[in-house]
Amino acid sequence: MDELRKLADAVLYEGYILWPYRRSALKNQKRWTFGGVFPPAHSAAHPDDRAEIQAQCLIEGPEPALEVVVRFLQVVRRIVRDRDGREVDELEAAGGRYLAWDEATEREIVAGPGTTEIAIDAGSAVEPLGGEGDLVRTWEELRGRIGVTLEPLHAGLHRVTLRIANETAWSGDDREDALRCAFCSTHAVLSSDGGAFVSPTDPPDELRELVEGCRNNGVWPVLVGEPGTRDTLLASPIILADYPEIAPESPGDLFDGGEIDRLLILNVLSLTEAEQEEMRATDPRAREILDRCAGLGPEEQLLLHGRLAELPADDG
Repeated sequence: MDELRKLADAVLYEGYILWPYRRSALKNQKRWTFGGVFPPAHSAAHPDDRAEIQAQCLIEGPEPALEVVVRFLQVVRRIVRDRDGREVDELEAAGGRYLAWDEATEREIVAGPGTTEIAIDAGSAVEPLGGEGDLVRTWEELRGRIGVTLEPLHAGLHRVTLRIANETAWSGDDREDALRCAFCSTHAVLSSDGGAFVSPTDPPDELRELVEGCRNNGVWPVLVGEPGTRDTLLASPIILADYPEIAPESPGDLFDGGEIDRLLILNVLSLTEAEQEEMRATDPRAREILDRCAGLGPEEQLLLHGRLAELPADDG
């Protein structure tokens, strides 16, 4: 389960913040690009921003038990206030530099067959900065539903349909406002006790037509876990192959799983002092990346050159 959690977290934070991990970087002006499920009022005007996503697949077994864990990020606005309570863009306080920015908090809802409500109340939290100011984190109300159905097709075979819908009331002006009421990086882990999922990517010939009739919108299901096992499936907003894995030599998250860790780490270490200072001030997770990269020794960096993998035998 630890490896599955690492994989799901890599999907959850893919693109959260990109190198050079600074607020001023152009690529970090447009974030939350994967797995967005938006308020219906925004989606009606912008159909590319879905208000509902769907995963559909087949599962074998006479009476398969099914559990679904839906995970997403909720955008958290980080406001910087000075000692007089005024909102400012940045502040030197408590021995550090702090920038106004959007962070995120993880949300996780467990569901089974039927309908499960998503109900997250609006809230805020204050972090004092040694009497010199404070950080105020605020988040919006979210409402939605998760629908899970098991449709029998014939003896020992069912079609699973998972729908995740955002039903949050929203009356904002732009996409940035809508993102604060969206489910970001939405994905789901489906697990079964007594059932075996059918690979949507490489199904057996006798089930291929039924698999091709499954409809996936906004996510793509892949088998996960030990190769050959079929009790767990990840409905991912990023197209993956069956049984994806985190590279074992990776020293930690860099929020861009498709890039080469070694190049990203060398690029981080090549940033100027001013750039590193902004990286630290931009986001706590960016600060963790910087500290981790700076702490890598020569042997750990050598591992990032890559590894030899045994190629499958050519039966032909």
